[in-house]
Amino acid sequence: MTRLIFINRFFHPDHSATSQIVSDLAFGLARDGRDVVIVTSRLRYDDPADVLPACETINGVRIRRVATTGFGRSGLVGRAVDYLSFYIAAFAVLAHEVRRGDIVVAKTDPPLISIVAAMVAKAKGARLLNWLQDLYPEVAAELGLKTFAGWRGAPLRALRTWSLRAATANVAIGERMAARLRSLSVAPETIQVIANWCDDAAIEPIDHADNSLRQEWQLGDRFVVGYSGNLGRAHEFETVLGAARELAGEPDIAFLVIGGGHGIERFRRAAANLPNVVFKPYQPRDRLAQSLGVSDVHWVSLRPEVEGLIVPSKVYGVLAAGRPILAVCDRDGEVARLVGRHDCGAQIDIGDSAELSQVIRHLRDARDETRRLGRNARVALEAHHTKTAMLATWTALLDAAATAPRPAAENVLHRA
Repeated sequence: MTRLIFINRFFHPDHSATSQIVSDLAFGLARDGRDVVIVTSRLRYDDPADVLPACETINGVRIRRVATTGFGRSGLVGRAVDYLSFYIAAFAVLAHEVRRGDIVVAKTDPPLISIVAAMVAKAKGARLLNWLQDLYPEVAAELGLKTFAGWRGAPLRALRTWSLRAATANVAIGERMAARLRSLSVAPETIQVIANWCDDAAIEPIDHADNSLRQEWQLGDRFVVGYSGNLGRAHEFETVLGAARELAGEPDIAFLVIGGGHGIERFRRAAANLPNVVFKPYQPRDRLAQSLGVSDVHWVSLRPEVEGLIVPSKVYGVLAAGRPILAVCDRDGEVARLVGRHDCGAQIDIGDSAELSQVIRHLRDARDETRRLGRNARVALEAHHTKTAMLATWTALLDAAATAPRPAAENVLHRA
């Protein structure tokens, strides 16, 4: 049976988003009797000081954890050093581990790891599948890092695009991302869209009366506009901040922000004088259904310039919780399309705080409408985005890749 080797900087027991997704898939494949290896770091996303064992087997998955620096996410320079140390360590392990006929599945944490994976796969005669959570260096360039823009970023873009064209398959997590890949002249037959997922068996709609966090966090009967997850550089919060200011005089509306990321502290400082904005840290995974269910509606944002480069996968947890989505993003964005297709929320242009305020007031006053949109959200998940369905799609893709022509081994390790 074809061996499967996954590469991602984080893996179980880490609870970051990319870790949970790749862990779900790896463990599911191992349960089916597949030979699965994961090459990952010894770090946890939310606790770089915690060092995990270098080698172990969990639920049938053999884990190879490489030593890296652990500066964490506080600064761009430290993060770059962490990435570089992982590239070097992962290259060494892959060069030793990968054999002819293996399937190497490279996620995009750290960015550009597909280049390392492609070099090794080419050298060993293995098949490469790129699992794209985002597209770098374009994301960095669009967010203002000039080192990756224009002619400066051209060499990295060329290497990254080579790694995409060299792959047996490239998995995009959204239609607009797939379109971006086609624009890079990646062969259309190698591109497949497989959305991310959540643990929809564990995350189910919970009535407020049955949710202990409503009482614990003293939210009472207020209409709660929630956010859950990472608030990074690609996400925009100023539109929601403007709505919170406009609605500050309406005590029956509260804004709840759960999570972390680059934008959280900026949001916290900007909202310091707003009594209607409440911040909470990431919640344990076993309380995710309760923390998502605390809110009556959730907002999800994405800056227009990174549409097609990133898809906010937090939407699947919101769908599972049966809550409407306020998509603060481009009108033709991935999340806006999902909301419109399934009638499970509303789209608001970035910067239009007045419109967002009006939508929030309407949903507060029309609770039957809010509940209807929430039911539509759960129906959409069960029809199109269950974990079971996504894992089955992945299994079919891997089976097809296993029978694809094997690439001839090339001596790229010596040429690199």
